[in-house]
Order: sequence, then structure tokens, then C-alpha cells
Amino acid sequence: MKVLMFGWEFPPHITGGLGTACYGMCKGLLAQNVEVVFVVPKLHGDEDARVARMVDASAIEVDLRQPLYKELFENLTYVEIGANLIPYVGMDQYFSLQEMQRRGSAFDAEAYSRRRYSFSGAYRANLMEEVENYAMVAVKVASSYDFDVIHAHDWLTYKAGIAAKRASGKPLVIHVHATEYDRSGENVNTVVYGIEREGMLQADRIITVSNYTREIVIKRYGIDPAKVVTVYNAVEPGKTPNGPVDFRARDSRKIVTFLGRITYQKGPGYFVEAARLVMEKDKDAEFVMAGSGDMLHGIVRRVASLGMGNRFHFTGFLKGADVDRMYGMSSVYVMPSVSEPFGISPLEAMRSSVPVVISKQSGVSEILHHALKVDFWDVDAMADAIYGLLHYPALSRTFARMGAADAEQLKWSSAAEKIKQVYYSVCQA
Repeated sequence: MKVLMFGWEFPPHITGGLGTACYGMCKGLLAQNVEVVFVVPKLHGDEDARVARMVDASAIEVDLRQPLYKELFENLTYVEIGANLIPYVGMDQYFSLQEMQRRGSAFDAEAYSRRRYSFSGAYRANLMEEVENYAMVAVKVASSYDFDVIHAHDWLTYKAGIAAKRASGKPLVIHVHATEYDRSGENVNTVVYGIEREGMLQADRIITVSNYTREIVIKRYGIDPAKVVTVYNAVEPGKTPNGPVDFRARDSRKIVTFLGRITYQKGPGYFVEAARLVMEKDKDAEFVMAGSGDMLHGIVRRVASLGMGNRFHFTGFLKGADVDRMYGMSSVYVMPSVSEPFGISPLEAMRSSVPVVISKQSGVSEILHHALKVDFWDVDAMADAIYGLLHYPALSRTFARMGAADAEQLKWSSAAEKIKQVYYSVCQA
């Protein structure tokens, strides 16, 4: 079986768990004899091409005169545009042509119709423009490769998945790693919500990373439950030379770690308040916030106002070996997410024999047996859990040992086998 897969990022160039999940998934699918053509907005040249055939969307030339692109502009554009917009060119080209026509200059229609789009592959102010252009590239990719099914990850690639489906007639599977409700609570971006819902409606099958997310898809987006299947994420085996870090070998420092985007969804403010309560009882406890995000400056100000700066550290965004080193230094890992569709980071911590505290509002809490679980808003319970793991060695050793065993059972090969079954179900429908 061959799969055309669209993803916005791929290791080592990642901003969070999505790219990591895509890598593990491709690796697992390869073990299931599933060939993956993986399309990203921009390749950097150091991606692991052993697990998938990598395609750089920035290197694809498209011919905007083809009829499929007219359909794409008419059906996939969410921005209202003027009636005199030329349907075969992008916004930038249109205004250039308009200016040339105003001046009476001649122009080469073919030269303006054939072009490559340059993608940053980042999350910048022109993100919506890149999403639209990515969908146009998807039409050319879908006509250039042989495949049986299309697989699109998260809202950034749903338009591309729909475009590829219309161009090829092949079935579309979309993978919901997060929804706008997870990212923004009740203050959803209506444009993003619209893209998500359209992707769900056009998909032949929807994979969610937890039952928690499945319920959101069904209730918030009005999707038929029969169309939605849960496949839990997994974790890559430890990459340290001697296997997972031995909890008993850690130094005497008590380090409590938060690792993730410093945004509303991840609950960093609750971590700070729990840290304040723990520090009142334990003068040796230190807290680390590893990551970046729109709430970072506000969190730094809050920590300073509480007078915790000497024992509360900010590392910035970590990846690769630095993440493993951070886990190796940690006595406790905390994921206080307000709404977490799954949550790979606790599995990575457990893989390194670090005991974890996670919010009940997370998908991973459905399958972990040896993690302390609290409501994200209950900072007293969170502080109690952290304090207990710091001060009761038998408790820490038990959760470290049993948690590592839990993580070991969650393999991408098993997840890939279930995903392969979803592929067969849509191909045979």
C-alpha cells in the first residue's frame, strides 16, 4: 500500500509533538510495508529520508492555467475576493498584473501562470496564505505520484488533502492531533474552525488521537460517530546509549519540569501557581519551564512578582538531545494542560524513568496507569502530587519504574497497524 501524506513539519525541524508523531508514524508504517510519500512545505535536507519519501512543496512547479486550479480557487478559498480577480493567479501575481495593465505594459501569460511557491514552513503572519498555496501544490503532487490513499495531519494540511482528493479521486483520511477548541478554548478562530470542519466533512475517515478528542469532533463539529476512529499515539524508544536514565542515579537536586509550548492550551500558569505552593514547603525544590510561546513574557513577570526567580528557570525551546538531557535532570515531570488531545511529552519523560503528573483533561490519561492525574485547575492537588513525588522515595521509584514499563508498551508499530486498517477500510469502501 502507498500513502500520500501531508504534514506541516518533520524532525528535526519541529515546534511540538505533531512532527514527532509524524516521524514515529511513518517509521511504524514502513514496518507494516506501507510506503509513504511525505509532503512538507519546506525541506531542510537533514530529515530522515529512510522512513518516507520526502517531497519539498517549495520545489514543486504548478501551472495555474489547469482547470483543477480554477476549481480550487472557487471551492477552497475562505477569503472573500473581488469579482475582477483573475482566477488562475495568486494574490501577489494579480496585483502585479493589474499594475502592468494599468500602465499598458505587455505581459507573458504563461510565465505568470507557471510558478513555484516559497514556503517558510513556520507559523508566521502569512500562515493562511501558505495554507492556500500548499493546497495548490497538492494538486500537482497528487497528479505526479502513485498512491492508494491520502493522509493529512491537522488543519494546516486539510485543504491540501481535499485538493489532492479532488485531483486524484483517492480516499482521504484526516488525522486530528488537536482542534481549535484545544488551542483557544471557547474563543475559537472561526476561519480555522471552518477549515477543520470542512476537512472533517470531506474526509472518508477521521483518526483522532484519543477518545477525548473524538468526543470533541463529534459534538463540536457535528460529525457522524461512525466516521471517527481513535488511534492512540506512541513514543519512540529511548535514544540514550545505555537506555533510559536510571532514576536512582540522579543528583540530589529536586527539579520539577514543564516542557511544551507556553500557551493557554498547555496550562503554564497553573504550573507556576503549583510551584509557588511547593516552594512554600520545600526550600530546595527548583522548577524549570522549557519552551516558548505567546504567554512566556506574562509567565516570566508572574514568577518575578512572586519572588521565585532564583529557583524558577526558563530554558527556551528545547529539541533533540537537549530534551533527553532535561529529562535526565528531572525528578518530576508535569503536564498541566487545559485541553490536551493526547500528550507525547509525558511518555518521553516516563521512557526516561521520570515520574509524571498529568492533567485529567488529556488524551494520554486514558491509557496511562502509573501517572498521578489531577484536574488542571486544581493547583493544590497538583502541588500535593509534586511534593509527594519529591519527598517519598518509594513512591517516586514505583512510578518511575512502572511508568517506564507503561511507556514501553506504547509502540508506533502497534499504532501503525491500526492506521493501516483504516486505510484498507476506506480503500475497500
